[in-house]
Amino acid sequence: MSMPALAHPHPRAHVDSARLGRLAIASLHAELACAPKPGLVTPFDSGSHADMDAGTFLRSLFALRHYFRDAARAGASAAPFAQLRRHGIAAEAAMLRATGGINTHRGAIFSLGLLVAAAAALRRDTGRTPAAEQVCLAVQRWAPAVASAPLDANSPGQRMRAAHGIAGVREQAIAGYPILRELGVPTLRHALAAGLPREAALCHTLMRLVAHVDDLNLLHRGGAAGLAWARLQARDFIAAGGAFAPQWRVHLAAIGDDFVARRLSPGGSADLLACSWFLLQQEAA
Repeated sequence: MSMPALAHPHPRAHVDSARLGRLAIASLHAELACAPKPGLVTPFDSGSHADMDAGTFLRSLFALRHYFRDAARAGASAAPFAQLRRHGIAAEAAMLRATGGINTHRGAIFSLGLLVAAAAALRRDTGRTPAAEQVCLAVQRWAPAVASAPLDANSPGQRMRAAHGIAGVREQAIAGYPILRELGVPTLRHALAAGLPREAALCHTLMRLVAHVDDLNLLHRGGAAGLAWARLQARDFIAAGGAFAPQWRVHLAAIGDDFVARRLSPGGSADLLACSWFLLQQEAA
């Protein structure tokens, strides 16, 4: 009597959590490295930040190098949000130790951590590499727990969120990151497909995000008027061709000078840019 054939696991059922973690760190490094970025830290200047520079960000990235791997492992093992949250709290503490108390990546620890976990969960569930948009929607598996998790009411972002009555990254996560699915990822995908180099594509996508996002960092630094002004500058840049225009670097550097003069920094948009890059890169992983 012949023996039944043994079932073989799908060849992609094994999730390479370490690789997903490295992609997340590389995405944050790609965001740091691209320039010019109005008001934001680059390898060449500190933008509107007197308390940090590229070295601060690199120390933070080194401190976070295991966090995103652990988030991927948690996602691949169908861990509850409470476990992801514990990893995130530990990662934030490690970041603050590495930077001397400076917040460089708090927003990315939350959003990119969730996306890494969702990407790993989808790989484990389906045995296939998911599309960027699928990863965003997969974050909703933790939506009820995200909605009920305690908030730090004293953080600048949460104060702005409460004062201005606008949605933040928590609401984005619960909704499956529509800003990434509908704006960040499509803009970056189109820019790269149209032939823009990586740096130009990233800067172009950043300014499209600034033009549309209710960036809590901009609200914290400039109030409603500062946010409105920054969004107008970004829209003017895109209307002039964005990074597709021949002199885009000159134009964006001039906008950056004005951001610095007003001490404005679109840190929330920068986090979304890094998330967009990760989502595209994981499609090839």
